[in-house]
Amino acid sequence: MENFFHTIFADASYPYEDSDIIIFGVPYDGTTSYKAGTRDAPDAIRSLSYNSETYLPRIDLDLSGLPVCDLGNLEIDCLPDLVIDQVERTVREIAGDGKFPLMIGGEHSVTVGAVRALSPECYIVCDAHLDLREEFGGSIYNHACVAKRVLDLGVGEVFIIGTRSGTFEEYGLVRSDSRISTYSPEDIAARGLDAVLDEIQEKTSGKRTYLSIDADAIDCCLTPGLGTPEPFGLRPEDIRAVVDRFGTVCCGFDYVEVCPIDNGQTAAVAAKIIRELIGLKNKK
Repeated sequence: MENFFHTIFADASYPYEDSDIIIFGVPYDGTTSYKAGTRDAPDAIRSLSYNSETYLPRIDLDLSGLPVCDLGNLEIDCLPDLVIDQVERTVREIAGDGKFPLMIGGEHSVTVGAVRALSPECYIVCDAHLDLREEFGGSIYNHACVAKRVLDLGVGEVFIIGTRSGTFEEYGLVRSDSRISTYSPEDIAARGLDAVLDEIQEKTSGKRTYLSIDADAIDCCLTPGLGTPEPFGLRPEDIRAVVDRFGTVCCGFDYVEVCPIDNGQTAAVAAKIIRELIGLKNKK
């Protein structure tokens, strides 16, 4: 196992060997392209996790005593490809032990390591940005290249929910590559979120699926603690609905790109959704 700095998510102090869900943080923002600070997100999200009661009334489940272990934060390297390697080794070991990996970023580049370790057939992500660049800032592992790297790994279908930003070339790739399905906030408003999720569920049913939440999928006017803010986005309730639908069936999960420069509301949403995912995983 990699080296970790030990900080703990609320109600996640079960021993590793006895736990079903394993949390770990990746405090990395080395390729951040606008505001730095997502390296501070894992501990900010953990701090806000203690603000919630252990009982989840919406799920009718108390988190106290559930088999969840937080390993702490990875002691990370400097270069994105090396950090991705660290994440891959960590997730591979967690999954190899028959446990569910739950990663808290950090920037979105770290997702590549988890996908590489788990080899899913489908990738569902909530994200304001397409992240389909071939390279950015001199690196193919920049956080603006995540979805492209996922495709390069051989993932068969990519679903991007909440996207509203990308280059002309990226949108051209969306039009030309049948493996990519995108759903803008306008699409979701016109069709209804349930209809969109029904479509994704039908296409991913029975397939190994990874779920990633980029905090900037949510409208920056609602959760302003973001490194790359975009207006006209989704609501926190929409992200929760995605997790409700796919959280119990995904093979791995991450919540990334929280930049805790606000008053805590962005980290609070992340902490709550992570807690509810833990509840859903234990309720299934």
